[in-house]
Amino acid sequence: MILIFQLSLWNILLDNDKISITTSTLICHFFWSILLNTDTKNHTVPERLLGKIMILCFIIFVFNYIIFSPSTLFLPIIEPLFQYAGLLGYPLFYIYMRLLTVDDKITFKVHARYLFIPTLLFLLYVSAILCTPFEEYQKWLLDRNNYHSSFFGIHFLGFIFMMIRITLIVQIIATVIGNHILLKKYGYKTLQYYSDLNDVGVTKVKLLNWILIILGVVGIIWDILCRSYFMHETTSVFPKLISIFISATSSIMLFILGWIGLRQKLLNPTFEIEPEEIPQVNKRIDATQKKILHKILVLFNDHKIYLDDNLTILDVAKSVGTNRTYISSIINQQYNQNFCTFVNSFRVDELERVIKENPSYTLDQLSESCGFGTVHSMKRAIITKKQQPFSEWRRENLPS
Repeated sequence: MILIFQLSLWNILLDNDKISITTSTLICHFFWSILLNTDTKNHTVPERLLGKIMILCFIIFVFNYIIFSPSTLFLPIIEPLFQYAGLLGYPLFYIYMRLLTVDDKITFKVHARYLFIPTLLFLLYVSAILCTPFEEYQKWLLDRNNYHSSFFGIHFLGFIFMMIRITLIVQIIATVIGNHILLKKYGYKTLQYYSDLNDVGVTKVKLLNWILIILGVVGIIWDILCRSYFMHETTSVFPKLISIFISATSSIMLFILGWIGLRQKLLNPTFEIEPEEIPQVNKRIDATQKKILHKILVLFNDHKIYLDDNLTILDVAKSVGTNRTYISSIINQQYNQNFCTFVNSFRVDELERVIKENPSYTLDQLSESCGFGTVHSMKRAIITKKQQPFSEWRRENLPS
């Protein structure tokens, strides 16, 4: 709804001034900030941090509005804060990714180091401003790509600003690589925890990396062109098109980021495993493990626990009276499957029975009656186990 509202605003404002485009984006991100920070008690730690990241994005758009407005009254004050807010975005998103995979909460000891360089650059930037006469600083700010001066402060400002640009590029690369490493190391754990294939959202999280790259590129373009380019009257058409493109791209990417983020469950819900919990991995399961396996099979064959579409490995562990690590280890050793695949194999067998007894069932009825969270999860389970498309498999299993 927010995205449609913004697109309509862009359409209305195409013939108006450039600042109106930024205004429409600003309004929409205000709604995002409100939407993503309500009912926080029911949100996970990563979701709460994502809400704060969206507030930061809103603040950046507020600063952006002021910086690119005709008035220059607040520009000298806003500029360093705008740069600092921009530098915080990528480190915070890496912390968000760590909260999905390896960290269970935000701590100063673990996460402050990711914010150290942005804070240091901000302080150096402020120091350079204080070392520069206000009139010189203001002239440089209005046209920093073309303004030249012999003042030391101006050279210092130019150097720090160049370091900010370089740091932003390094942040984009480091965040994308760091996120990839975290996904590669911990992404598989979702298959050991959730039973609903929709909860295995590694692909969606990988998409977030591409969003980060796109946001970084448009942000760098916007920053390099700077205020003087967009406010120059003799080039009013092309700058307007660029501002519309950057505004639209940024808003759509942030919309997707928020939409995915608020639906993304923890990739590693159990985080670290205590050493004493990890059983010895043998080719054969021992007597104790056989008893646990028997209890698991009773739950699945007799009680049909797999019909619960929200079933997790912790639910099974509590019912059996052991810990999740033993459950995962036994399933892996005995069936060479992860927890998700194990549960969905029972659901597929159930689906095969239901579809023969009730050939008129709709896809929604089939997925609901067999424990799949969604029709999409049901189709993916068929592809995974039967190695054929759902429609083809269904035709083969319908009674003649």
